[in-house]
Amino acid sequence: MNLSQFDTIIFDLGGVVINLNYHKTTSAFEALGLGNFGEMYSQAAQSGLFDEFEKGKVSSPYFVNKLLDYLPKGTSANQVVQAWNEMILDFPIENLNLLSELKNSHRTFLLSNTNEIHIQKVHQHLQLVSEHKTLHPYFEKVYFSSDIKMRKPDSEIFEFVLQENNLNPTKTLFIDDTEQHILGAQKVGIQTYHLQKGEMIWEVLRN
Repeated sequence: MNLSQFDTIIFDLGGVVINLNYHKTTSAFEALGLGNFGEMYSQAAQSGLFDEFEKGKVSSPYFVNKLLDYLPKGTSANQVVQAWNEMILDFPIENLNLLSELKNSHRTFLLSNTNEIHIQKVHQHLQLVSEHKTLHPYFEKVYFSSDIKMRKPDSEIFEFVLQENNLNPTKTLFIDDTEQHILGAQKVGIQTYHLQKGEMIWEVLRN
């Protein structure tokens, strides 16, 4: 991809910078006894509890305890957290190397729908392959939905990032693996790339 037409790149986190597998979390909750977890939560659509958690409107203990209400007696909070984190896989080192390089030529940002339980786990995985303890050194600024109380694909979150950083949407590239997030960015004039399953950003952006 020719990046010379852009001065800014906004990256999604899960499925773009770090590998994810939503089915692993679904399977983990089903193994604990929550058979309809796949209906409650998916990448494309979430029930109210998950949406509120990603917007930082409910705490981690509240979230865990609510899920415990659906699980057999004797299930522990630690089991819920472990199952919730099963979707988080690994950081391809090539992705991290690419992000370090791009900071020299572009303004780079991270914009992720996530929550405080996942953020902690993501940073644990990062420390396995990086000298950095958090993702912040790889970007000019990191935006987590749970911190700013907004989430993709709502227009307000994209407008917030554009305005706070004085970005020109026509010179800004947004990369995400979820179609509705791509459409949300397009509504405010941001240029987009919909990363497909199996594609890696370090390959796409270096071609």
